[in-house]
Amino acid sequence: MGIQDTAGPLDGTGISTFLRSLPARPVLLGLGEARHFVGELGEVRNELFRHLVEHEGYRAFAIESDCLRGLVVDDHIATGAGALDDVMERGFSHGFGASPANRELVRWMRAYNREHDEKLRFFGFDGPLEYWAASPRQAITALHGLLDGPLPCTRETLDALLGPDERWSNEATAMDPSRSIGRSAEARRLRLIADDLVALLETQAPQLSADDRERAALYGRTATGLLRYHYWMADTSPVRWPRLSALRDAMMAANLRAVAERGPALVFSHNLHLQRSRSRMSFGDQTLEWWSAGAITATHLGDRYAFLASAFGTTGEDAPPPDTVEGALSALPWDRSLVDARRLAETLPTASPRVSHDFAYFPLDPARLDLIDGIVFLKRAADLTGPG
Repeated sequence: MGIQDTAGPLDGTGISTFLRSLPARPVLLGLGEARHFVGELGEVRNELFRHLVEHEGYRAFAIESDCLRGLVVDDHIATGAGALDDVMERGFSHGFGASPANRELVRWMRAYNREHDEKLRFFGFDGPLEYWAASPRQAITALHGLLDGPLPCTRETLDALLGPDERWSNEATAMDPSRSIGRSAEARRLRLIADDLVALLETQAPQLSADDRERAALYGRTATGLLRYHYWMADTSPVRWPRLSALRDAMMAANLRAVAERGPALVFSHNLHLQRSRSRMSFGDQTLEWWSAGAITATHLGDRYAFLASAFGTTGEDAPPPDTVEGALSALPWDRSLVDARRLAETLPTASPRVSHDFAYFPLDPARLDLIDGIVFLKRAADLTGPG
């Protein structure tokens, strides 16, 4: 079997054939990024999503962006609320609002919803965090506002415990645990209050509308997740960054399970977050390892979760050696290919790992191809619109 026997052109017919080759219809289809801010991959993603909506019944899209900011985009595509420029600025984190592909996706989803009764949904599924984290104010006060008394505290008490948001979102906490307030007396009390509010949500769920239940559950997950993240931001032990990385992906996975209830959905995020295996990343003088959101999600969804990794041949001026997976795939006759990863693993049993000169590119691991359902391969990624 040659390498060309494992692949075909990446188009609507190919993605539909791929879905039918899986052991079960996925409720979440993950499309990973080997590198953030690759314009060509965003365009491919949009084409695939349109096909999935129009031919495979997909009704939701989720992206590695702040889950609370994502509410702004979801409201816009549902009702037209807000000007598109403002929605792109307020509705995305990590700089993703500046992506032309993301802008076109939002515009298309809004146009689709204007013309169809069965509406599309948009979700951010990352926590409100970078390497540091946001204040839990929005999540915990919004949850508090959706519940009836008696409540564990007043809104005024919440505001007093939270204090200025800058205390929480201080970027210096990323590298200096002593700057974090995550283990202060106020933060510890807020963790207990958040836990009580989540428990109250369960007792009051029957009196809430479906939309309010969905949002309250999101606020509860986010409030408790953020306060837990802040607690470990104040940790001084060697496990601090592995623990924070794992907590972030656990928050992602919890949000993805909620998205699955609105699926089938296409999920777009970095390969490191969507793969089924443990993620590994160099960070300063450490190598961090943790279970990815994809691995956690697959534990819960089984075959109803599927993962397409992306890979690129040349990124900028960085070309893959021919003995690597990406080097072999570069010999395919199509500029954009859809590859059966497990058959590829059988075809390339001795492929070498790629060492990329593009620090933001994460190459495929030849030893883990059997944990991937498929590969979206682009021969060249020239439109690198951000730092990766």
